[in-house]
Amino acid sequence: MRKTMALAVAAVALAGCGMLPAQQGAGGEERQTQDSRPPTVQSETAPPVEPVASATQEQPAQGGEVIASRETKVTSGGQSGAARAEISALKRQGRTVTLTWTVTALSGSVNLHNGMSTATLEYSVDAVSLIDPVNAKRYRVARNGSGSDAECVCSDTQGQFLKKDETSTLYAVFAAPPPDVTKINVEMPMIGVITDVPIS
Repeated sequence: MRKTMALAVAAVALAGCGMLPAQQGAGGEERQTQDSRPPTVQSETAPPVEPVASATQEQPAQGGEVIASRETKVTSGGQSGAARAEISALKRQGRTVTLTWTVTALSGSVNLHNGMSTATLEYSVDAVSLIDPVNAKRYRVARNGSGSDAECVCSDTQGQFLKKDETSTLYAVFAAPPPDVTKINVEMPMIGVITDVPIS
């Protein structure tokens, strides 16, 4: 009887945190399907993240070393040009990992204003995700709650339209992949997929 009550209390606690499978909440992992149809994903939420006052919280310090990069032509929101994304860190800390990177405009104009966001959380980088190809999982940016007003734990990009040679430093927090995953792919809107990014 005591064991049954403990399990019930645990289930209610997890539901309250938005941590039960197939519930929308703070960003987390999604298992990818392997058939030819568009992926139907089941989402598991990220671990609880300390609430932040806004999505414009101070960005993590940079290590300076580039561990992965990609250059490409970009078009978003009527803006076009070329850009280079350089990842300086993908650091594991407890049950989360923090991705830190820069985007530099190489030519034209690069729309970071809403070029890396979803319609739900505009003016952020919440559309960036981590993909674990071995375990077929996608990790979405964490959010600081489970309600509709929850903000992503990531950079604010409002008003950022980069001109040639301008650079923006960005970050995003995700649920951590299993400890045996030491490299992961990073998918960024406009930029594409950067493969085999090491997790430190």
